[in-house]
Amino acid sequence: MTAGQGPDFLIIGAMKSGTTTLQAQLAAQAGIFMTTPKEPNYFSDDDVFAKGPEWYQALFDAAAPGDLTGEASTHYTKLPTYPQTVARLADMVPAPKLIYVIRDPVARAVSHYIHEWSEGRMGDDPVAAFADHPELVAYSHYPMQLAPFIERFGLDAILLTSLEELTSDPDGVLARIGPHIGSSTPLIWDHGLGAQNVSSERFRRLPLHRLLVANPVARALRRGLVPPALRAKIRKARTHGDRPELPQSLRRELEQRFAPDRTALAALFPDHPALPLAYGFVPQ
Repeated sequence: MTAGQGPDFLIIGAMKSGTTTLQAQLAAQAGIFMTTPKEPNYFSDDDVFAKGPEWYQALFDAAAPGDLTGEASTHYTKLPTYPQTVARLADMVPAPKLIYVIRDPVARAVSHYIHEWSEGRMGDDPVAAFADHPELVAYSHYPMQLAPFIERFGLDAILLTSLEELTSDPDGVLARIGPHIGSSTPLIWDHGLGAQNVSSERFRRLPLHRLLVANPVARALRRGLVPPALRAKIRKARTHGDRPELPQSLRRELEQRFAPDRTALAALFPDHPALPLAYGFVPQ
C-alpha cells in the first residue's frame, strides 16, 4: 500500500462463504498483511466510514515495507443494504484487486438464516424468515452483487472462487490468487491452520443471554457449580442439532430463483471451476 492510498487487495464477500478461512490463510503468508479487525467494513457502513480515511489507513500501519496489504469485509457485497461501497472504494483505491468467494447460493442463504436465528434476530419459521428478510436471498444473487464492481473496475479486477473450490483444491486457489494480487512468491496453503469461523458449534442465544451466559460472574458460578459433563450436555442441546430445517418447497423455490445466476456468471467467467461446484443443483 502506498502512502495515502488504501489496500492492495480486498476480499469482498460473500458472507458465510469461507472468507474468514481465506483471510487467515493470506495473513499467514510471508509478505502479506491483513487487517485486524478482519472486517473493517469501512467502505460500506456509514458509521465506520465517518471515522475517516486516516482511521482506515492506520489499520495498515503495522505492515512491513513491501508487504501486500489487504482486508476482508463481506458487507462490501451486501446490496441493497450498503449502496455506497463501490463509489467510496473507488475514491480511495482507483484500481483495486478484488477476490469474491461464492458458495452454493441456497446453502449460503440457509447458513445466513441460521446465523441470524442463532443470534435471536430471526424466528424458528424459515418460510416466514425468508419472506420477511429479502437480504437472505439478495446476498446470494452473486451477479447482482458483482455488477457495480465490474462496471467501475472491470472484470479483470475480480478473482472468483468458491467455498467448494477452497475445500476441494485450496492449493490451486492460492496459486491463482498470488499472481492476481501481485505476489512475487508462490502462496502456500497452510493445511494445519484449519477452517476458521466454522458455525457447526454455533448455539442459539437464550433470552437474557448477556446476564445469564456472557456475564463473567455467571460464567464463574457455572464453572464452579455445574459439572463439566452437564455443561457440555446443555451446550450441545443449544447447538444446531435443533436448528430449523428448510421445507423442500422453499428449497426448490430458492433453487429456481438462483438458477439464472449460474448462466449469468458463466457468461462472465467461462468454464470457471467454481461454478459447477457452487451450482451443482442447477439442471444442466
